[in-house]
Amino acid sequence: QHRDYGFARVRRAALYDFPRAVRAQAAYMWVSTALLVIPMLIVGWVVYKNPDLILSVVDFETAAGFEEMYSEENVSTRIRDADSDWSAFGFYIRNNISVAFRLFAGGLIFGVGSIVFILFNGVYIGAIAGYLTERGLSSNFYSFVATHGAFELTAFFLAGGAGLRMGHALIAPGRNTRRQSLVLAARESMVIIYGVVVMLLIAAAIEAFWSSARWLPLPLKYGVAGVCWLSVIAYFTLQGR
Repeated sequence: QHRDYGFARVRRAALYDFPRAVRAQAAYMWVSTALLVIPMLIVGWVVYKNPDLILSVVDFETAAGFEEMYSEENVSTRIRDADSDWSAFGFYIRNNISVAFRLFAGGLIFGVGSIVFILFNGVYIGAIAGYLTERGLSSNFYSFVATHGAFELTAFFLAGGAGLRMGHALIAPGRNTRRQSLVLAARESMVIIYGVVVMLLIAAAIEAFWSSARWLPLPLKYGVAGVCWLSVIAYFTLQGR
């Protein structure tokens, strides 16, 4: 009975509480999304037109490493075994959750930390995307990130939005003390953070076992990516109403 009750709580959180909590804090989520996407697009375009500017964001070794990673020669000859896939899965989990944690915990610095981390990630992603596109590696790069990006980027938007909610609670506590306001905001945000962790686990699994499969035809990859993006949008728009 106890196990069934625990399953029911998890099911309710997934089907109702998570999407409802995101919609309840929609303003913060949209601000977080804009703070990441707008710099990403601007910096991506600027670096695409002036590829040397990539060195303003990353060092030469990092830029060269990305170029080699997505080069035609490396893509055509790279074959990973099962152990490598599982190692990559573990790495992606650690990396993605650490990024999401910084986006969320930065809200404790009156929201400034979250804003800085969101902007940095937007600039970083845009710079890498613009640079690889200019180098003629767009097919290899976008076919790799398109599918898991539906879960990974959305999770980052949500983590950043939850961080902004925490920061707003500290700046404008209303009739509560700052501590009371922060505790309330944390309670409201925890279901979102739990959902973010699950989304990042899904993203890591896709990135390790699907995105890295270079033998899959590009139309199939982009088709599945489209389904994933539409599913994520439909989930947060319609689920739990």
